[in-house]
Order: sequence, then structure tokens, then C-alpha cells
Amino acid sequence: MNKSNSSEILLSIYKLLYKKFGPQHWWPGETRLEIIVGAILTQNTAWGNVEKAISNLKKEGLLKAGALSRVPKKTLARLIRPSGYYNIKAQRIKNFLSFLNRDYNGKLHKMFATDMHKLKNELLAVKGIGPETADSILLYAGGKPAFVVDAYTKRIFSRHGFLKEDASYDEAQDFFKMNLPLDIRLFNEFHALIVKLGKDLCASKNPLCDKCPIGRINNG
Repeated sequence: MNKSNSSEILLSIYKLLYKKFGPQHWWPGETRLEIIVGAILTQNTAWGNVEKAISNLKKEGLLKAGALSRVPKKTLARLIRPSGYYNIKAQRIKNFLSFLNRDYNGKLHKMFATDMHKLKNELLAVKGIGPETADSILLYAGGKPAFVVDAYTKRIFSRHGFLKEDASYDEAQDFFKMNLPLDIRLFNEFHALIVKLGKDLCASKNPLCDKCPIGRINNG
């Protein structure tokens, strides 16, 4: 399939999902730091659990880079306990803050002023931040055109023949970036709609294919 056809089909899929589910209003968060913390906390857990952890941090006035840097890791772990793997995630948050303080004097605006590709490599060098978390930070907190790929993306688009089941993160991401306009709002909404489809209909077992808004769309 050539690029123009892939582009047309992807945009058709986006429109069908948008018509079915409507705008998803991602990513929830009042500040850039809150979004970054949420991106780390949401690893291997449901968003509802993250919201409880974020609420605990807000009550303690800790959603500021300085305050979060100073709070003891043990205290941080206790506050984010609802998100699961709380000791590991507390360390990951601390790792990110150490990077921010060391390389950008604790200033998020300085960090996001960096070239996107350079910043992504820097984020990936932070222990505990993988490609999906890094791209979530870039897209949702930084407003950068980074298309986020997750398990739902691979499942849905491999079932429709656009990706191989064992496609790497970069291979899956390149498919979208090569065939979509570099539009931050589109990337934001498309990823959110893919997650909605994966959660509601395209389950790993017993998918509800008869209710799928893109059920008849396939690659070739």
C-alpha cells in the first residue's frame, strides 16, 4: 500500500473513531509537572488509581518541582501508593527530577525548549522512563508532535494488517508519523481514541468486532 492510501485510511479511521466516541479531552492535568508525574504513575495501572495518587500529592502541596524534589522518597511512596508499584514509581519520579534539576536547573520551560529528538533521548536515559512514557511527556506536557504508541495501538493495527504483531515501538510509531500530518492536536486525540477503542471493544480476548466502528477497514 502506498503512502497516500495509508494516509487516507488512517485519517478515515480517525474520523470514524471520533464520530463513534467523540473528543476524549486527554491528557488530564492542570500543570506540566502534573502531567509528567501522571505519565510515570500510569505505568501498569488504571488511570483511576493515578488520580487518587495525584490527589494525595495535591493535598500535600507537592506538585511543584522544588517541593517534589525535597520530599523524602519514603513519604512520596506512601502518597502515591494507590498507583501500585509505589516504591519503584517514587524512585522513577525522583530520577526524573534529578535529571530536570541537573540539566535544566529544575525548569520545565527550559527542558521543553530543547530540540524534541534530543530531549527524547535524554528522557530515555532517565532510569524508568521508556518510549511510551517519554512520548507521553513530550506530547501531553510539552506539546510536541510525538505519536504515543501503546499495547492498544499494536493490537488494533496488527489485527487490521497495518502492523506486524511483533512490531517494535519505533516501527509502529513511524507508521503513524509517516502517514499523518505532524499535528499535535491530531496526535493527542488519535491516541486517546485508540485507547478508548482498545478498552471498550478491541479487547485482547473476545473482542466485540461486530460493534467496532473500523471493523471493515483492513490493509489491502
